[in-house]
Amino acid sequence: MFERFTRDARDTVVAAVAEARRTGAATVTEEHLLLALLGRGALDPLGVDRAAMAADLAAARRRGGMSRADEEALAGLGIDLGAIVSRVEEAHGEGVLAAAAPRRRTLGSSLRSALGRAEPASRHVPFAQGAKRTLEKSLRIALGRHDGHIATVHLLLALLSLPGTAAEALADHGVTYAAAEAALAA
Repeated sequence: MFERFTRDARDTVVAAVAEARRTGAATVTEEHLLLALLGRGALDPLGVDRAAMAADLAAARRRGGMSRADEEALAGLGIDLGAIVSRVEEAHGEGVLAAAAPRRRTLGSSLRSALGRAEPASRHVPFAQGAKRTLEKSLRIALGRHDGHIATVHLLLALLSLPGTAAEALADHGVTYAAAEAALAA
């Protein structure tokens, strides 16, 4: 499937992996794909404020990745997610829910750590299920539009079509499927 990606789409996926590495994430997520699109200017034609979008994604990370829909569902059960996040942060430190999941230590990484050597920059970061679904959906969107390639617009449309924090953040900034398709396909 990767051979169908345009140069920009490949560069976006590579940037998503780099973003995951930079933050110490155990996997590449939909959020990393969105941050890569944002960082590469793919959302600029839609008038998305990069700093505001990044701040919204950081706020979602602070909530442990829970969307506002999740927060509302919990509120319907009488659970205040904001209060829970505050109490967890009081006990364990600010941003603890946003921290990257710990990576499994291997003998090699343990030895490098003991010897004071850094991890290699080329450490493999697997794709999370949601990110895999996004890439697969981008292929289905491209095929449905009879496009012979997968471009950044297909990645964006896939992010918009799947539920989650990325789609919610995009919607909060006025990016809809129809608007993205019209603005970016032109």
